[in-house]
Formats: sequence, structure tokens, C-alpha cells
Amino acid sequence: MIELEKIDGIGPKTKELIEKLGINNCEELIMHYPFRYDVLKRSDISILNDKDKIVIDGIIEGQPTIIYINKSLKKIIFRINTKKNIFNVTLYNRVYLFPDLKPGKEVTILGRFHKLKNTIVASDIRFGLLPNDAKIEPVYNTTAGLTSKSLIKYITSALEEEYKIDNLVPRYLEEKYNLMSKEEALKNVHIPNDIQSLKKARQRIKYEELFMYMLKVNYLKEIIAADINAISRKIDRVKVNSFINKLPFKLTKDQEIVVDEILTDLESNKRMNRLVQGDVGSGKTIVAFIAIYANYLSKHQSALMAPTEILARQHYEEALKIFSKYKTNIVLLTSSTNNKEKKEIYAKLENGEIDLIIGTQSLIQEKVKFKNLGLVITDEQHRFGVNQRKLFKNKGITPDVLSMSATPIPRTYALTIYGDTDVSSIKTKPLGRKEVITYFKREKDITDVLEMMKKELDQKHQIYVVAPMIEEDEESTKESVKLLEEKMNKAFGKIAKIGVIHGKLDTKDKNKIMSDFENNKINILISTTVIEVGVNVPNASMIVIFNANMFGLSTLHQLRGRVGRSDIQSYCILIAEDSYERLKFMETTNDGFEVSEYDFKERGEGDLFGTMQSGELELKMASIKKDFKMMERAKDDAKEFIGTLLTFDTNPEFEAFFKELKKIENLD
Repeated sequence: MIELEKIDGIGPKTKELIEKLGINNCEELIMHYPFRYDVLKRSDISILNDKDKIVIDGIIEGQPTIIYINKSLKKIIFRINTKKNIFNVTLYNRVYLFPDLKPGKEVTILGRFHKLKNTIVASDIRFGLLPNDAKIEPVYNTTAGLTSKSLIKYITSALEEEYKIDNLVPRYLEEKYNLMSKEEALKNVHIPNDIQSLKKARQRIKYEELFMYMLKVNYLKEIIAADINAISRKIDRVKVNSFINKLPFKLTKDQEIVVDEILTDLESNKRMNRLVQGDVGSGKTIVAFIAIYANYLSKHQSALMAPTEILARQHYEEALKIFSKYKTNIVLLTSSTNNKEKKEIYAKLENGEIDLIIGTQSLIQEKVKFKNLGLVITDEQHRFGVNQRKLFKNKGITPDVLSMSATPIPRTYALTIYGDTDVSSIKTKPLGRKEVITYFKREKDITDVLEMMKKELDQKHQIYVVAPMIEEDEESTKESVKLLEEKMNKAFGKIAKIGVIHGKLDTKDKNKIMSDFENNKINILISTTVIEVGVNVPNASMIVIFNANMFGLSTLHQLRGRVGRSDIQSYCILIAEDSYERLKFMETTNDGFEVSEYDFKERGEGDLFGTMQSGELELKMASIKKDFKMMERAKDDAKEFIGTLLTFDTNPEFEAFFKELKKIENLD
């Protein structure tokens, strides 16, 4: 790998700036793609209206002049001759350009055309004339002190070095789709000759990203299928049905189907790798507890991992209730567990005295050893990651894996993206649950909102109030937790107990506040999205979300799921300064699958899949949404290729592919 300092123009300071972008060598610099392109095409003056945007080039005529309007406002004025027309140009607050604006200099002006005055108010200036067709300028993600212009200079130098980047598309697929070579694609992505070349270059890079993702998915599937250490159980379905019949409620049809799918997985000699996605409040947790009971009957231990201590504690308390009539030993392990208790838990886990352990990521620490772990359940983790799987494998354990997510993904996308995972969906809600009524309110209607809150408080119900940030910012118009605390105290301080929870509080304080809210000692809980996942307070009947336009619909739907968890009629109030079509859409449906479809169409995959987009998919240029058809093609191609790859694993042509695949299980 070529070091950054060897690239022309990169010194120690510039290197530091580039490293802030996560770029550490020449190859990574070349793989830092533009996020968009500015296409500069000469404007047709004859069709321009007053104040239209304009791109024009020509020669500076006469001596430019600086005019000082006041201390903070200066402008440069000059004339430009395009051979067909002469225009006056005004450029504000760019005095540093004055020495370069000399008579006879060729320039390209970007700005707005004031037709009546025959003047262009310039927003930017490029030196040099435009080509006959169009000039394509790449625009990059940068950091303070680093511009797109300087980045393209360094990338151009890097492209002239003898860099090594593996070609990760098999030759026969390059020929099949008439793909541009990798080297040519990289050059055209950064220094495009024309629109057509740029399109072909982007197509090549997108396909490679999607093909490699689908290849890794299929490879992982092969590993799971070939796992000779998979647990095979005989489950007493009569006892499982008896457990289900003794629950204080009846399972929905969807829950019954998913339970059967899980039991079938547990009985098979293949390792389970199943994702259960269900709407908020659809009853995924009880399905997980049934799986735990079935695993317990086969004399295996279970582990349930939650993303937060609040949620882990809630699962623990719920499990104690559900399993109270059974001889199951259940423990909670989090960062708050004291050292003496931890040592006891470690010892009991290792000798098999503990049947179910519930906790956070602390469950996969090195000190945690199991006697016969059979089932791992992860809640709101999207997917049980390869690294976690590896940790269990290192302990000589290959448990069945069940993941739960309350962020429903449209099934078509889920089946492709989670290609190595079986996907189950729970859509129907438990009987007796009322639909949450959602209202969109403008900020000027805040009095109406306060009156609605007062009605709920009068009925002894509790309320969540959500803000997008913890502390106020002088330059921001967003509501903050601290500001809302003042406002809520002013409005309801005499009749209600108000609490605050957010990410900066330590775990002990968070748990105390949540406990007080669950026990109705706090009537109004003001929070950031820390309460988005899993918190269950049946008496909470209203959630008021300020600056709702700052959140994606999937996040808003998750937040809405904090209420409507009993037979009490519940409400979700979305507040924003202006009217937003997508917020009004939330008034029309409570179906999380519909919300995710809409969010996917409107915002793309980023909000829908959260960190998975950058964390697991590793797509720099391709988009699940925009390039889904290409992804489906890549899925079929990868499936076909994986057989060839595994058959000829000594073929040197496949070395680059194996290098990438080995990363999956940290085999290097």
C-alpha cells in the first residue's frame, strides 16, 4: 500500500486532515468516491428569465473594481465578454480573488441572471472556459481545511501511482454485462470525460459492491449450513403447547406461525439463523420466551441480549413473571451488576446452574463461559453480527440464533439483504390493543397540544415528551430536553411530577428515572430518542414529539410504539413548524410495514436500516433503494459463482475473492 505522504502535495498537515475522513493510504484515497457531481453546461441566454440560474463563460473586459459597502460587506464588479454578449458581474465577499481577476482572463461564472439590469450576481467563479459539451466536476465529502478541489488534485496524483486494488468481479461477468474495467472505472469516477463514461464507471463500481455483498451473504449461508456442531434437539411439543396455553393471553395467528417456524428450526440439525421482525407491540418478546422454554426443555442454556440496560432489565422482570411457575433459574448481567454477583453468575453459568441469562453486550465478554448454550436471542440488534458469532465459536459453542427487530423491512428487501437469514414477520397485534391516534400539529397550535396533555393527566395517565437534542444551541431552532423541561414545569409543574432522561445520564440515574416512570411516580417523562426501543409502560397514553420533521418515519413509528400498550386509548402528537406531507402520512396508518415502505421510497435506506447501511453492507456508491434490481441480479450471480469458488479453491484467479471472504469469519 502506498503511503499518503508519497502522493504529490500531501504533507503532514494535509495527511492529518485526510485521515479524519478515514483515509489512511493511496488505495483508500482512490476509493473515496464523490457523493455528487456538478455538471456545468453553458446556459442558453435566449430562454433565460429574470433571476434564473446561469452558467456562462468568457473573457474579463476592463479593470475589475472593489466596492466597500460596509465593514462586513464588499463586492467586486467587472464585465465579461462571451463573444455574443457583454454582461456586468457582481461578486460579493470574495475580495481574495481580486488579484486573479485581470483583464483578458478566461473565466466561467455561476450565478443568477438579473435580466433587466443585464447583470449576473455570481455565486462562484471558475478560471478557464467550458468545453463545448459540458464540464463534470466531482464533489466529495470533506472536512474543515480540505476542499473538493484539493481532494481531486490528490486523487488525480494517486491515480498516477502504481496502486493495487483487487478486481472483485469475475471475468465472465465483466463480459456478460459489458462492464468497464476496474482501473478505467476508478479514473472515470474521479475524472469523468463525459456523462456516458461516468454512468458506465458508476455502474461497474456499484455492481462490484453489490456482487461482493451477496457473495459474502451466500458464503456465510454455506458456513452455517455446513456447521457440523449445530445442535439437534427433540422438543416436547406437548409441554410447549401447555406452556402457551397457560399464558395470560392468546397468541395471534402470526405469533403461532412464527413459533412453529422457530420450533422446527430448533429440532433440525442445521443451525438456526432467524430474524423475527414485527411491528411495535406485536408480541415478539413472548415468541422469544416460548423459544427459550423449548430450549430449556432440551436441557440447553439460553442468552437474551438487549441493546440497553433499561430494556435488558425490563426483559428480566417480564421473564421472572412468565417463568414463575417453572423451575428455571434466570439472572440479569449488565455493567451495573456488582463484582461479587458477577463472579457468582460466571461460576453458575459454567456449571450449568443458570438456564437463562439476560443482559447487554456484557454477555459476550471473555469471562462469560457457558456449559451448554443452545440459543442466543438478540433484541433490536438487526442481526447477530459475525464478530459475536465468532466469539461464541471461539468458546467452542455454535448456538442457534434468533434476532428480533421492531423496524419492519419490506419483505422483498429483507429476503435479499438478509440472504443468509430466514425471515419471519408478525403483523397482527394482540387482542384488546387499540390503534394509536396520531395528530400532526403546527408549533403555533401548542395551546391545543397542552390542553390534550391536561386531559390525559386528569385521567391519571402518563405522557412521554420527546426532543431531538439534550441542550439548546444558540444557532438552532430545535427544541431541547432542557428547554422542554422548563416549559413543561411552567405548564404542569403544579399538577404533575416531571422527569428527564437522556443519553448523558449515567446508568444508575437512568434506571431510577425509568423505574419511577414505570411505577407512576413520574407523570411526564421528557426524553431524547433513548426511549425509542422496547420501553413498556402500559399506563402511558400519549407521546408528544417536538421537531418531528427531524426524525425519519421509522424512528417516529418506533417512538409511537411506546404508547398504545394496553386497552387505554392512546395518542401520538407530532409537532413541527411547517406542514410536512410525510408527517401527515403518519396520521393515516399504524402499520409499521406501510411506514417502512413509505420511508424507503421517500428517504432511502439510511434511516430504514440505521447503521447497517454503513456497518454491514459497506456500500460506498450503490444504494439498496435505487439499485435494487441490480442487487437482485448480483444475488443470482453470486449464488452461481459461490459453487465455482468453493470447487476451485486453489485457483489463483480467485485469490482476491477468498481474501475478502476470509474477513467474514476473521480467518486471516
